[in-house]
Amino acid sequence: RAGGWGLLFACACRGSVFPKAFAVAVPCAALSACLHYLIHSTGTGSIADRASPGTPGNSVLGGLSFILGFLVVFKSQQAYSRWCEA
Repeated sequence: RAGGWGLLFACACRGSVFPKAFAVAVPCAALSACLHYLIHSTGTGSIADRASPGTPGNSVLGGLSFILGFLVVFKSQQAYSRWCEA
């Protein structure tokens, strides 16, 4: 129906960002699922045991989360200041 605001407009391929987003997201999700399986499927002495809490991997993850959060806030602040100037 032309001019309708149903949910089907979100699934349209023409003019949609979903096909391109799925092209990026599906391989990443598959890689994550494979890594999760590999990490948790092995027995004792596995990667999951070596990456337990308190290891350097958690420090790296915490640092990455901090930097990512800082960048998101910084870019949002910049965008808002540009919007206010306009």
